[in-house]
Amino acid sequence: MSFAGKRYWLVGASEGLGLALAQVMARAGADLVLSARSGDRLAAAVATLARPARAVVCDVADAASVRAAAAEAGPLDGMVFLAGVYTPMAAQEWDADAVEAMCDVNFTGCARVLGAVVPGMVARGAGHVVITGSLSGFRGLPGAIGYAASKAGVMALAESMYCDLRGTGVRVQLANPGFIRTRLTDKNDFAMPMLMEPEQAAAAMFALMQTEAFKANFPRSFSWLFRGANFLPDWAYYRTLGASKARKNPSIPPRSAQ
Repeated sequence: MSFAGKRYWLVGASEGLGLALAQVMARAGADLVLSARSGDRLAAAVATLARPARAVVCDVADAASVRAAAAEAGPLDGMVFLAGVYTPMAAQEWDADAVEAMCDVNFTGCARVLGAVVPGMVARGAGHVVITGSLSGFRGLPGAIGYAASKAGVMALAESMYCDLRGTGVRVQLANPGFIRTRLTDKNDFAMPMLMEPEQAAAAMFALMQTEAFKANFPRSFSWLFRGANFLPDWAYYRTLGASKARKNPSIPPRSAQ
């Protein structure tokens, strides 16, 4: 698939995976519109690209901002949703504002942007939508209140869209990455297996975009752990998570003592 001359709107592209993907797509000849909340960061991001691109400020948590940005972006061949916020949190430490922000940006924000672009694509019978999920969305995880749930919602949304839009000319894809080195994962105080650099994740995502496949989970070998967890019965899954949590925190008594 050639991206030369194709117009793509990348939402959440001022840093991290979004910026790395923009750099890959610019080198492939795509005409890009980059969006994020910070105009200064967007300007800096555009300056790193191999070809001219347009910066459009957009707050996906604000419906009016999304509508205005979509109108400014203009006709599109494709849209990639990469915006996300993350606060590591256990249920015992529930921060209502942080949880609401994760749901409002990661899931509802995605739905807002899709609502601004998908109807036009359906009317034309052509378009390309790429949604960023996460390996954390396959099944509930400890310490992931808000984030895992919002990513699970995004992934289910992409699956429903794929069911409905097959054969219509509107192509839907879902990219589920693992840990990526960004300012968000810098918040984690635990080991992150197979941590990817943004450029590695962007290469995997762009490889998916060049195929007819619906979904890619990466790193592939790491994704098997998350996908396989769906086949475990509840008692085995939660007992495994409890033992893992106890190993990380020796102050937690073993299951038999609780």
